Amino acid sequence: MSKRALPSLTHLQFLVLGVLRADEQPGRVIRKALAAHGVRRSSPAFYQLMARLERDKLVEGWYEQVTVGDQAVTERRYRITAEGARLWARAKSFYDEVSALSSAVRWSDA
Repeated sequence: MSKRALPSLTHLQFLVLGVLRADEQPGRVIRKALAAHGVRRSSPAFYQLMARLERDKLVEGWYEQVTVGDQAVTERRYRITAEGARLWARAKSFYDEVSALSSAVRWSDA
């Protein structure tokens, strides 16, 4: 295995960026994807996470008017940036390498 540094992304950041790789999504869809993976965050904690990702230029966020039933609602939407995609790919590559190594290397003689 090459001497590579651990990914700088946290597991939550990796998951959020992974959700956004396919397409832009509203915050509610990202929260639903997190919940499907056993991650439960309050709305304030989730939007703080997203604000940090925006601050670090890993995602872009904006508000958009949508119609739900007969009401107009403003929702926050997000898309991954080129930098976010690059860091996600680097982290995935690292974990793929670790996974391949763990199946190829005998760790103990016990």
